[in-house]
Amino acid sequence: MHRRQTLSLLQRITPVAVATALLLTGCSSTVEVAAPDAADHPACADVAWPEEISGHARVGTTPEAPWVAAWGDPAIIARCGLPAMEPTTLDCVGVDDIDWIVKELDGGTAMVTYSTDPALEVLVPDTYGPGPLLLPAFTDIARSLPQTGQECT
Repeated sequence: MHRRQTLSLLQRITPVAVATALLLTGCSSTVEVAAPDAADHPACADVAWPEEISGHARVGTTPEAPWVAAWGDPAIIARCGLPAMEPTTLDCVGVDDIDWIVKELDGGTAMVTYSTDPALEVLVPDTYGPGPLLLPAFTDIARSLPQTGQECT
């Protein structure tokens, strides 16, 4: 596991913002999602999002943009375009040779690629069980992003 004493992107994610995104999915037919800082990065311009995740069909997002996708109700949300991860004390899991930083949140789990720039974020509501179990669906996307060479230790 990777454990260093610096502030990471996941430590800056506000639980209120995540909770709001998760709650909005149950209130409308589309999921309202905030654009990450690097949403306009060329690597996020043509992401090949899967049509379904763990049997859950893709749902609409607001905005409808290439950097974001959502599946199911409540929604599993994925965003491309977060800043590259810094060293962190949060847990790191390896899935299909991709390292992900994992943070448990009220009502779900946030996971961000550790070795890509821009980073890929996946938010999974508790309804779907342990979030890391859904990460294999995002392996090809994570591999398509520019790699930083960082690895969890």
